[in-house]
Amino acid sequence: MPTHRLSVRNYLGGPGLAPEDLTMVFLMREDDDKSPTSMPTRTVGDAAEDARTVEALGMRSVKVFAGSRVRDGHASQAAAPTGLMARAIKAVKKATPGLLVMTETCVCSHTDSGECWLADERDGSMDLVKTTAVLAAQAVMQAEAGADIVGPAAMIPGSVQAVRDALDDAGHRDVAIMPHLIFESVLYQGYRATMGAAPRSGARAFQIAPGRPETAVHIALEMVREGADVILTEPALHTVDTLVHLKDKLPVPVVPFSVSGEYLRLTDLKENGERDVSGLVEAYTVLKRAGADRIITYGAVDIARRLKPS
Repeated sequence: MPTHRLSVRNYLGGPGLAPEDLTMVFLMREDDDKSPTSMPTRTVGDAAEDARTVEALGMRSVKVFAGSRVRDGHASQAAAPTGLMARAIKAVKKATPGLLVMTETCVCSHTDSGECWLADERDGSMDLVKTTAVLAAQAVMQAEAGADIVGPAAMIPGSVQAVRDALDDAGHRDVAIMPHLIFESVLYQGYRATMGAAPRSGARAFQIAPGRPETAVHIALEMVREGADVILTEPALHTVDTLVHLKDKLPVPVVPFSVSGEYLRLTDLKENGERDVSGLVEAYTVLKRAGADRIITYGAVDIARRLKPS
């Protein structure tokens, strides 16, 4: 392309993707867990160092996922103040006090079934009252560890309200809530395998059928009524049309989450073990163009390095 045409194209190209648009994902593991995984994971020590890298590259936030080594039918360790999630939050906040920390608030990595809900001991059916109570306690624990935004991820009706009430009662009115608005997809398998969160039943009960975007809008509006401050949509690229509709109808920001399958399929593994994130940069430019307020991604650090002027 001639130089003058390239200059005109750059001038008229509109706002591009920037590091501050991105949130880095931290999948946590214990120090002695050497299990091979398809997704990158971090120890608590890694998280502190990597948080400094995230901040230095111009990003403003991380989203933390962590499970429990001891799992049972009650998700008894989900709200443990000494658990992996609490330790990870504290490590990030100690290393980078100004970096915003988001969490996943769910029991799927704390139950022996991998389900997002607890079962009634009498008949094995969902016990939503008990599940919601655990989610609320989990959110309070995360807030007390230093989380800025908690993320109810099971899409259980009433869970956002329960989390909001619990946070307020515990004196954490300034902690925000970003529930996950999730469409059914095969693109979660990398995450589920890495975190040991594959549901025994084979499916998540409340996730949205891909052909029903109007259901997503209805649920998102209900989440906002219950107290959501931000809405997370996933998988990011499968919900671009829904993102556009939500931006037109919701009074809160909308943040797509580019999930594990998108990360694995849209990056190429180079000979040095690094991943080429060119495909992600293109995809996230589309998300930003569609109205994404921020984008949560496993590739945030690699993308930010590519975007940052040398």
